[in-house]
Amino acid sequence: MATPEQMEAAVLAYVAAFAAGDPEQAVAIFAEDAVVEDPVGTPPKVGHAAIREFYQASMATGAKLVLDGPIRLAEGHAAFAFHVPLHFDGKDMEIHVIDTFAFNADGKVREMRAFFGPGNMIAK
Repeated sequence: MATPEQMEAAVLAYVAAFAAGDPEQAVAIFAEDAVVEDPVGTPPKVGHAAIREFYQASMATGAKLVLDGPIRLAEGHAAFAFHVPLHFDGKDMEIHVIDTFAFNADGKVREMRAFFGPGNMIAK
């Protein structure tokens, strides 16, 4: 099972990847056969190639993640709240998100799910 230190390091590396605009840094935390569902309800991205393509597009927008509170860890899972400040369609906005990571025994993310919807997109 992934250790708390591995799980927290993965979340922090994920946030740092967005800060650096580095999709490869994000992909590095995922298992080869990982599944990303972002947001929940959209078609899953499976495997490094699909995940890389997704993060290349996401990071091309200039999105940065700002953690809102502590990372929650429990039995091979991490959950963390954050917001994404952005300028979209001529307006300043924030998207408020909760992501969950499920880890494999090697400490790699095997599943990522992002929870947010239209009600979590706030005009500033």
